[in-house]
Amino acid sequence: MQQNGKLIVFSAPSGSGKTTIVKELLKEKDFRLEFSVSATSRKKRPEETEGKDYYFLSVDEFKKKVRNNEFAEWEEVYKNQFYGTLKSEIERIRNKGKNVIFDIDVAGGISVKNLYGDNCLTIFIKPPSIAELEKRLRHRKTETEESLKKRLAKAEKELSFADKFDTVIINDVLETAVKEVKEKIAIFLGI
Repeated sequence: MQQNGKLIVFSAPSGSGKTTIVKELLKEKDFRLEFSVSATSRKKRPEETEGKDYYFLSVDEFKKKVRNNEFAEWEEVYKNQFYGTLKSEIERIRNKGKNVIFDIDVAGGISVKNLYGDNCLTIFIKPPSIAELEKRLRHRKTETEESLKKRLAKAEKELSFADKFDTVIINDVLETAVKEVKEKIAIFLGI
């Protein structure tokens, strides 16, 4: 009998290395991971692919799915710009016997955990310090001074939720953080 997959949620402030860690984990064949594609009401960018980058919905479609309780988690990030995880996306992956991996914000991660309980492992990736986080964000050279201040303020708020996650990994040295995460996932998946 095929067993439904489990859920592994990653949350972290921007610049913590979460996306890099998730990409490393997706290479690990024994974990049978598939990335959960989010839905959004924002317009599709030219380089993006429907169903690969996002599921693109109109604002009305998104709101209808919210009313119909079709999301495991969702948020209005900006006015009429929604992001969320469809329950159907989670079930599509789980029904293949694969494990679902998420890269979502802290509120979304907590919502998914509340919905799926023991079938869900939540991992918070923490920078070694706010100063190091600022250094990493500056190194990207993608932020204005104003957007950097906003990201750092958001990071401070997100860090206050770390204790609500099953495990917290400090990403000081990437290789060490990846090794620790792999150990936690192997235990969770029983492999």
